[in-house]
Amino acid sequence: MQSKFPLPETSSNKSLFLVKGFAVQSKYTIHLATHWGMCFGVRDAITLAEQKSQNGELTILGEIAHNVVVRNNMRKAGAIEGALGDMKASTSEVLITAHGASDREKSRWAKLGHQVQDATCPLVKKAHTALVMLVAEGCFPVVIGKKGHAEVEGLIGDFPSAETVLTEEAIRELSPREKFGIVSQTTQPIGFVKSLVAAFEKYHPDSEIIFRDTVCQPTKNRQRALDDLAQKVDFLIVVGGANSNNSRQLVEKARRLGCRAERISDAGELDPNWLKGIQSVGVTAGTSTLPSCVEKLMTKLEEFGGKMI
Repeated sequence: MQSKFPLPETSSNKSLFLVKGFAVQSKYTIHLATHWGMCFGVRDAITLAEQKSQNGELTILGEIAHNVVVRNNMRKAGAIEGALGDMKASTSEVLITAHGASDREKSRWAKLGHQVQDATCPLVKKAHTALVMLVAEGCFPVVIGKKGHAEVEGLIGDFPSAETVLTEEAIRELSPREKFGIVSQTTQPIGFVKSLVAAFEKYHPDSEIIFRDTVCQPTKNRQRALDDLAQKVDFLIVVGGANSNNSRQLVEKARRLGCRAERISDAGELDPNWLKGIQSVGVTAGTSTLPSCVEKLMTKLEEFGGKMI
């Protein structure tokens, strides 16, 4: 993309671009991650929701995506946003989001007389199947993930005794079991997940530890691309919703790698102060982020004096 604004020349062969009172050094380079943005599971869920909402008779049971732009678009399309735990809906059809839900919840909504549209991501379904099989093998069920997250709640919903862990301390405090069967929230970093599996082996040496890798490939791809990007840039911007686990994980990983990083929901949240003194900026996005949100950010970065590489 070519910058829309002519930049004045200076004697140092660099330029300053004034944006609302801020002087931003130009030009810095802009690098886009090799893997970024909306995954197929979220995309397909949105497509189904758009199709079903055309007659104004669809309630989405939760956030179709952890992205305010997507959710606003759904409201404009006529969909109603409810919650999986609601006791009723005003529409005949209800939709399970890509994050999934327990069989118990799906059955409850069907018994209430609603037609249940299931937009669960196939890779989340894979995690559900893995956990069911582990329990069938006699394992005590454990999910590595964030308590309260829609996907995690769906995973443990059919197993009231299941444990959710995200720290070594939580693992150390678990009661001993003959066999632990472990799956992961699909958007957790695989390296982090493996470190917690190792903690199970450390703190429960007398237990059999069975781990099924359920971290999804889109998450792995974005994490791997981030490793490369963080080595190239001074500053990294992650485009993703405030409630997006994988977007937050991208920011946290970038910082662990020693790269300055910030998360924004859309280009309007870009702070020109972040661009002062940088020579290169990287851009990536979470798996629930629309391509248009990233495109708008890239355009704004160019308007502020950057050059796409």
